[in-house]
Amino acid sequence: MLKRLRRIATDPAARGLADDVAVVGDLVLTHDTIAERVHFLPDDPPESVGWKLVAVNLSDLAGKGAEPVAALLSLTLTGDDEWEERFLSGIAAACESYDLPLVGGDTVALPDQAPRVLGLTAIGRAGEVIPPRSGGEVGDALWLVGTVGDSAAGLALLLDDRSAVGPLVDIYRRPIPLLDAGRRLAPHAHAMMDVSDGLLLDASRLAEASGCGAMIDLDALPLSAAFVAERSAGLAARLFAATGGDDYALLAAFPADFDPTLRLSLPSRPTVTRIGSLVAPGSPLFLVSDGRTVPLPERLGFEHAGHDNRDDDAAPVGDRP
Repeated sequence: MLKRLRRIATDPAARGLADDVAVVGDLVLTHDTIAERVHFLPDDPPESVGWKLVAVNLSDLAGKGAEPVAALLSLTLTGDDEWEERFLSGIAAACESYDLPLVGGDTVALPDQAPRVLGLTAIGRAGEVIPPRSGGEVGDALWLVGTVGDSAAGLALLLDDRSAVGPLVDIYRRPIPLLDAGRRLAPHAHAMMDVSDGLLLDASRLAEASGCGAMIDLDALPLSAAFVAERSAGLAARLFAATGGDDYALLAAFPADFDPTLRLSLPSRPTVTRIGSLVAPGSPLFLVSDGRTVPLPERLGFEHAGHDNRDDDAAPVGDRP
């Protein structure tokens, strides 16, 4: 399907459909769709679904260092007025929080029992540099902004107990786009993207687009205190965190001698951590822990596939090609 789409999307603005955004002049455009039972649970609070739809799109802009300027909403109507009103309250809260004007969109009524599918187009203003996925170079250091695993752990808690609460559930339901960090890092990054489908999968995508391989040091992965308290900091927990998805952290490749924590004025949160490097092409990805190579897990993250019959126990996912 992507090969077919690339034969249509031939304008340079599309970046070969190999990046998270399109670039038209000084505008950065992205569109993400979230679907019930795929990106959110049917009994997730509607307000959090609205917030999440805005946040995942803004995370794409953060990965390119862009400033949000407008959004268009695709709203599917099921006849449940209360759900839709609460969903729009979440949209409004996120737009207000990130100074994002909602300037239009579309609505469509769904047939009975159809799952909700909701979309948003976010438009941003480019900074001086729009780092692509494909700009990494052999020898670059890989840095991660934010933590991984919290959202996947929050979803696991909800799948076990729909009434679960706490910081991990909050992160799953209301991710935070790292817009300020993205703007500060973008002018210096050879390559940058947000992490939505799982760190290992997205790192392999950045490496492949850059014509490199990637080494990830699992021991260096930043884990939150809440994650460690719930799942530990052992190797199995780190692999879970690196493959879970829905993190909306930022992954960036910088020259090996560039340390953003020393060279840039960055806030104390989120964390900024060196987690690996780009290496000579060969295997697109290899992992190390305690100085030894770790076999790749069967699943690096989530990749969309047609008709995969996902159910309520589906893992959290993102939407990148």
